Amino acid sequence: MANNSFYEGVVIMSSHLTLDQLAGLRAALSRPLPGLAAQMRMAPQPRPGNEQIFTPDLNCRRAGVLVLLYPGRDGELSLVLTRRTESVENHRGQISLPGGSMEAGENAVAAALREAQEELAVNPARLELLGELSPLYIPASGFCIYPVVAYAWERPAFLPDPREVAEVIEVPLAHLLEPSVCCVEQRQMDGREVRVPFYAVGRHKVWGATAMVLCELLTLLSQIVEVEP
Repeated sequence: MANNSFYEGVVIMSSHLTLDQLAGLRAALSRPLPGLAAQMRMAPQPRPGNEQIFTPDLNCRRAGVLVLLYPGRDGELSLVLTRRTESVENHRGQISLPGGSMEAGENAVAAALREAQEELAVNPARLELLGELSPLYIPASGFCIYPVVAYAWERPAFLPDPREVAEVIEVPLAHLLEPSVCCVEQRQMDGREVRVPFYAVGRHKVWGATAMVLCELLTLLSQIVEVEP
């Protein structure tokens, strides 16, 4: 079931971000963000615990994840996802953004960059940090994730760590905006019927927290990016 109505009017460039567009995205990330309202468009329903991320003393495991934009193999603005192995501690086999728990003394940026280097051999020195998206609480695992947005002027040579990454998935952003890609299905989860939106990416279904983060990113990009001639 396709449902892409909330992307009406969204336009995206097909190649490199220009300097002006990079500045625009950085500025947008420094202003009030679309936040939970955008995230919830791709949230499973019902989904308890959505408001808890705003609790200052929330007892959760904090993690940084990297939303890495870059010119893909065909020159289209792309981002990288991973399919997690079945041997990792959390979210086994799921489609995720590179990232992991913050270590002692780390903030979200440091954790996201370190994890991307460990999982995919992405060199942090070759990335331009643009800002952060809204944090998101994941009730099922007790994680709070903090998405960090960065840009690479050239496609990184991804080298996945086989202990953590079963598959590297490169996704053109324009693909996520196609009407047929945004889908919904009903699932039985924890003994109840749940409505689950997802992005259909090849044979994969990108859902849950990853889809929620991507939805906020696409909503934000729609405010600042125009199609280039």
